[in-house]
Amino acid sequence: MTISNSKPAISLKNLTKNFGDTHVLKGLTVEIEENTIVGLFGRNGVGKTTLMSILSNQEQATGGTAQVYGHNIWENPEATNRICFIRENQKYPEEAKLAHVLKAAADFYPNWDQDFALKLEKRFRLPKKTQIKKYSRGQLSALAIVVGLASRAPITFMDEPYLGLDPTARDVFYELLISDFGEYPRTIVFSTHLIDEAANLFERVIVLDEGKIVLDKSIEEATESAYNLAGPALAVDELTKNLKVLKVRTLGGLKSATISGHVTEEIAQAATQRNLEISPVSLQDLVSALGHHDDIDPLSTQSQQSPEALAVKEYSR
Repeated sequence: MTISNSKPAISLKNLTKNFGDTHVLKGLTVEIEENTIVGLFGRNGVGKTTLMSILSNQEQATGGTAQVYGHNIWENPEATNRICFIRENQKYPEEAKLAHVLKAAADFYPNWDQDFALKLEKRFRLPKKTQIKKYSRGQLSALAIVVGLASRAPITFMDEPYLGLDPTARDVFYELLISDFGEYPRTIVFSTHLIDEAANLFERVIVLDEGKIVLDKSIEEATESAYNLAGPALAVDELTKNLKVLKVRTLGGLKSATISGHVTEEIAQAATQRNLEISPVSLQDLVSALGHHDDIDPLSTQSQQSPEALAVKEYSR
């Protein structure tokens, strides 16, 4: 498959996915340009993992189309080995060790950088002689990051890649990701619940809720698309009765409301008259305000084996 600059890296059109009577993805249509880092957000179970599984050829869509560089992804091996999907709950064969994983990944990904993988292995202090099944949660997260970064895949999906890492190790990951992306640009779709901590990584934000895209903007546009209004509850209620309120938080007689839209001069004056405080909304607060439901994404809690993980069996016998 020849990668063409004339087509988006990822293209979805009316994509749907059902698990029995459960409709997880409902007609997603979106294009993602190449060489960008995109944050894919939403509450647990809204379909993030299912979407990434479809785009990495590990799950088949129910309807619509999913393409990478203009080619349909399903059952397209040539497309698949240009995609890397890492997740916190990646499953490996029982007997696998670090060397087996790196060997399988090297054979699977055409752009694999073994020297970089070894550098990352040392940076995260991964044990070589221990079976992967005995790794701690943090070590499993670090291993996923090693594979994801060293694959240098043109399209890389990272689904909660560092849940087991402590703050220092997460800082190391951010540093490595930014540095390597600068030298080897590619398309990275990144899902995390530590949104504000990672916000500086993203150029674009896509938020899912109830299986649909409810926000798709640049990081700057996203954080400017809403604001917080706080103060006495009665005054907040009075000023917001004709505004689009995304979320409300109440503490005693005080209330804070997240409002969709921009602060107009009229709203600013009215807030001042009522002793209300207007403040910018953080990306974390915006995503939380846009996600109203805990939906059920069957794949979000399942351990799955990626294609390269399955190949590990051949090297761990």
